[in-house]
Amino acid sequence: MNTNTKKAFGLWSAVFLGIGSMVGAGIFIVIGQAGAMAGNIVWVSFILGGIISLLSGYSLAKLAVRYQSRGGIVEYLVQGFGQNIFSGTIGVIFYLSQLIALAAVAKSFGTYSATFMSHGDSMWIDIFAIGVIALFTIINLIGAALVAKSENIIVAIKLTVLVLFSIAALFTIKPELLSVADMPPLSGMIFAIGITFFAYQGFSVITNTVEDMPNPKVTMMRAMFVALLLVAILYILTSIAVLGNLPLETIIKTKDYALAEAAKPIFGELGFKIMATTALLATASAINATLYSVTEIGYTMAKEGNLPKVYEYHFYQSFQGLIVSALLIIPMILFLNLAQITTVAAIVVLLVQGITHIAHLRVIKETGAKRYIILLALLAMFGVAGLTLYSTYKTMPNIPYYLLGTFLFAFLIEIGLRVVTKRVITPQTQ
Repeated sequence: MNTNTKKAFGLWSAVFLGIGSMVGAGIFIVIGQAGAMAGNIVWVSFILGGIISLLSGYSLAKLAVRYQSRGGIVEYLVQGFGQNIFSGTIGVIFYLSQLIALAAVAKSFGTYSATFMSHGDSMWIDIFAIGVIALFTIINLIGAALVAKSENIIVAIKLTVLVLFSIAALFTIKPELLSVADMPPLSGMIFAIGITFFAYQGFSVITNTVEDMPNPKVTMMRAMFVALLLVAILYILTSIAVLGNLPLETIIKTKDYALAEAAKPIFGELGFKIMATTALLATASAINATLYSVTEIGYTMAKEGNLPKVYEYHFYQSFQGLIVSALLIIPMILFLNLAQITTVAAIVVLLVQGITHIAHLRVIKETGAKRYIILLALLAMFGVAGLTLYSTYKTMPNIPYYLLGTFLFAFLIEIGLRVVTKRVITPQTQ
């Protein structure tokens, strides 16, 4: 690591990067689906989702400080498990999990886009979803740096809209909608934690800034905790605002775009359109940013076993990775609905992070982390993944097969790459 260059990520720049990554498409996708499960106590699910995110964030921050690499979770897996088929398979799954998350975001984009149509049926949702993936694949292929530079503006817009909505909505809350008397069974709140955790996804991106962070031993942990706490507060307020303004039956009916629907009682039809437009901006920016990281870092790590040499936009820099990633995303959009994709993405991310915490336990003497916190993070990841799988099995019985298929596909890719190209995912740090 070059210590002579100026460090780009201080505490607040890292915090804002984390907030921008978390407050993306997730909240627009999750709020309705979690609300449909947990009812008017969904805010408790967001609190618990935030707590397990803090546990996981602690583990990842400790790993990041010890193994300072942009490889992130893939680097930690190799450090913990060694250069073998298992760590390689989980590394490939990590790449696939990002593709699944991208498919969920694209489907959400299609859902919100379809609300502007007089007949927003599933065909239009898929057309818009595939269209936005195709658009940003082309943009990334030609190296549109302008789109990358616009991220800060989009982050500012979506945060402003969400904060203003939450504050305004608190003044119009109908207390009877949040009444304890109408509280659903606690099981719904517990089962919704896996979905709310998905809304916090993005906090791990803070670990990728470690090479550009002054005094990472102090700054990394502070940035992780501050970002997660601020986002948790925003999510809790937003969930109270939505459930306090919409009856549960409306939440269930409009769960794929409930956040926009909740703006209607306060701001009317204009509020719905503003929130839907903000969702489009948020999902589009998330697709753009994630496509780049997946194809530039995730794809290269999965295929070649090392980090890409260049982290900047260049003409046709990621041709192969972009095309392969886009082609893998399209069938997910076509064959799964938003609830299915979100659930699969949430469970896979939970499992990958759980396995990463197991890897952490194997190198805990090197990281100096508190063992009991890592154990809590590990148990939380697997426990919530199991609860999510159990709670969705009746309504989505194919989810276990999708999960098994994902892991089997990753294993076959890992075996194929080892046999054909002799590729081994190697550690980037000592």
